[in-house]
Amino acid sequence: MSLQKKEFKFKDRLIKGIEKDGRFKISVVKTTEVVQTARENHGLSLLNTVLLGRTLTAAMLLASELKGEERITMRFEGNGPVGLIQAEANRVGEIRGFVQNPTAELDYESGETEIGKGIGLGLLTISKTLYNEAEPRTSTIEIARGDILSDVAHFLVQSEQVPSAVLLDVSLKDNGDVGHAGGILIQRMPGADDSIMETLEKTVKKLPPVSELLADEMYIDTIMQLAGSPYTIKELTRQPVHFFCRCSPERFKNALALLSYDDLKEMQGENQEMVCHYCGKRTTVTEKEMRKILESVKIKMN
Repeated sequence: MSLQKKEFKFKDRLIKGIEKDGRFKISVVKTTEVVQTARENHGLSLLNTVLLGRTLTAAMLLASELKGEERITMRFEGNGPVGLIQAEANRVGEIRGFVQNPTAELDYESGETEIGKGIGLGLLTISKTLYNEAEPRTSTIEIARGDILSDVAHFLVQSEQVPSAVLLDVSLKDNGDVGHAGGILIQRMPGADDSIMETLEKTVKKLPPVSELLADEMYIDTIMQLAGSPYTIKELTRQPVHFFCRCSPERFKNALALLSYDDLKEMQGENQEMVCHYCGKRTTVTEKEMRKILESVKIKMN
């Protein structure tokens, strides 16, 4: 295999399959480039690279159950140094996310520090924006451990009430960059026997970390078959995934136009720089553009 073909084959992707008798669904995603992009965009600490990386991966796995451009938003808000973590993904493979305190880190010298203390105690809120529904469907639970993996698994049991197995993994290189990142989600279909999930849970527990499988140049197809063994899996769909944000100068201007006339008047006379939480992109709205926005808001008042 040529280097170019190899690089293409191992790009970030999601694959979704179903057991041949329709008893469970399985999704596997590789998010290495997505998480590395997030690290670079936000200047993430090692702690936040792992926590946001797991959150981005989990959001994409849950979004694999949606349709078209329906999207899911996952929000962890706790009392730890990280504060807030938020990720959003849609069915077409667009993922984005941010951390409130991107440089936050823990004191690892004590030897007893758990990664979950980065988020601490708080709430996990998951919202789904679906077609033909005016308001998002939102569920909130208490954060179980703050390590993302345990919390997502807890959410699936408490709120979705679908027997599931989930794996999320982010490995780091010596320089702090992302080595490999990915995840697996298995969900029992209605009517399937409970023994199916019991068998799959045993299979998943025996699997090496997803990052190790990816490091061994194992393709997501093979990982899907391994995670679903001893059952036979049929592929349903596959798609690329990538860190993508739909922010734009026009969206920033539209957001400014929602402010009150008095607030905008205080801002006139100078350029305004706006920063997207999700991707870190900076956009400057010039003094001239600010005047036009102010004028348009004034006209609407008359």
